[in-house]
Amino acid sequence: MFDNLSDKLDKAFHILKGHGKITEVNVADTLKEVRRALLDADVNFKIAKDFTTRVKEKAIGEDVLTTLQPGQLMVKIVKDELTELMGGDVAGVNLSGNPSVILMSGLQGSGKTTFSGKLANFLKTKKNKKPLLVACDIYRPAAINQLHVVGDQIGVEVYSEPENKNPVEIAQNAIKHAKANGYNVVIVDTAGRLAVDEEMMTEIANVHKAIEPQETLFVVDSMTGQDAVNTAKAFNDRLNFDGVVLTKLDGDTRGGAAISIKSVVNKPIKFIGTGEKMEAIDVFYPSRMADRILGMGDVVSLVERAQEQYDEEEARKLQKKIAKNEFGFDDFLTQIQQVKKMGNMKDLVGMIPGAGKALKDVEIEDDAFKHIEAIIYSMTPDERKKPALLDAKRKARVAKGSGTNIQQVNQLLKQFDQMSKMMKMMQGAGGKNLMRMMGGMKGMR
Repeated sequence: MFDNLSDKLDKAFHILKGHGKITEVNVADTLKEVRRALLDADVNFKIAKDFTTRVKEKAIGEDVLTTLQPGQLMVKIVKDELTELMGGDVAGVNLSGNPSVILMSGLQGSGKTTFSGKLANFLKTKKNKKPLLVACDIYRPAAINQLHVVGDQIGVEVYSEPENKNPVEIAQNAIKHAKANGYNVVIVDTAGRLAVDEEMMTEIANVHKAIEPQETLFVVDSMTGQDAVNTAKAFNDRLNFDGVVLTKLDGDTRGGAAISIKSVVNKPIKFIGTGEKMEAIDVFYPSRMADRILGMGDVVSLVERAQEQYDEEEARKLQKKIAKNEFGFDDFLTQIQQVKKMGNMKDLVGMIPGAGKALKDVEIEDDAFKHIEAIIYSMTPDERKKPALLDAKRKARVAKGSGTNIQQVNQLLKQFDQMSKMMKMMQGAGGKNLMRMMGGMKGMR
């Protein structure tokens, strides 16, 4: 996420390294590189220029603080300004209606339908809501079917009227259905449209007027950069939407949309999509995103994701097994499943301070654990419970069954043994589930 931008900003701050004080000369050199980095990230020229001007005003004349070097001080100023540029405070979603109606809008191919499912799943699992998805895309082939597939995947009902070609009627009927059946959130998925398509823009404006949603979200593909910002402005002029959703932030995005869209439309970014899975949705926190752009990681979000997968009863059982030296590969598989539910591996690594930079050229796949899982699944139940049973003959069988080799099996056994010892030590120190798990997995992929 924003690897290229992060790298260029890091090089810009390097100019101040070794200086004892921030001066007009070294600030000018640094900000020239910062502005260039922002422009390369597809940030609008005026926004980039205004941004560096504000940073310069705050930086000039600043003495080095007791615990900060000039480069660190500049990073702090840039971080604060980036946070402000992206919205400052986190913006929540309005769920005040009964039912609360959320209208999704955006261009064709922006990921509206998939994100509608992600949002429904988010509200169901994290906000304890009962959502209803509504298929109002009457143009795209298989659009209704796609939403039904998404709904089945997350266990959320989808309301559709395949023969009806009036999206206003479909939306209105869906809200009546929601009221009659106890749904407290209605998410209306509309057809993608071009901002220049007057007929389609009029249609969504009519839907908006008819259902009076508590929340209108504009979904935009973050990989389209500055074009996304320009499109957002055109949509906002017609719909006056309440917030922005940035999708595909897990791709090779330059970051221009995330950085500049708030200042152009004066509407907050409310959610981001970070992968293909239904769980790959995050509330947008400007300060946390600024940290990530500057290579500082995002420990708070990492801990929050871990806590969502944390099961106290399972943790207690695990502690007892560790105390009795009974921690086996079945328990390890459970831990792996918890980590996988937290999100894609590259995104998780990016949340660890310094890790994103250290591993920027390392390809981290979502199936990073596949070899480990294959080896474990090739073991018998007794072998998983008591790894000490694995002699040379058994290891050869496991390697053949998992499509790996003896060296890989031995490496896993060695690291598993080291992790088991460490977990026992950490239990005495009161270590938490995630810390035991993540520490032991270091280097195992």
